[in-house]
Amino acid sequence: MTISPLLVYIVILIGFVVTNLILAYVASPHKKSAVKEMPYESGMDPIGDARQPFDVKFYVVAILFLVFDVELLFLYPWAVAAYASDGLPQELRGTVFVVMLSFMATLVIAYIYAWRKGVFRWR
Repeated sequence: MTISPLLVYIVILIGFVVTNLILAYVASPHKKSAVKEMPYESGMDPIGDARQPFDVKFYVVAILFLVFDVELLFLYPWAVAAYASDGLPQELRGTVFVVMLSFMATLVIAYIYAWRKGVFRWR
């Protein structure tokens, strides 16, 4: 009877996790105090309620960052593969170039729209 390497790996993994949990419990301090129970905020004492509403501008800027960050996920592989000798076939280079231009035009329109709406201006 042979033991599957996957089964051995799972047993070792579970043993490792259980051992670390037990060691963390045994080695951790168990004395509670008001300072230890206080929430940690980047080394500063928390002041006021944590559930204060944020300005919508923070969310809009975050979404715009994601949109223009994801843009690079599309542009970078195309830029690398488009002009490499073993990249895109010669027949498809023009078509893919037009598709990428339309993609960038859409992003420019979104950028202009956000600019005109005043998203980038802070009051």
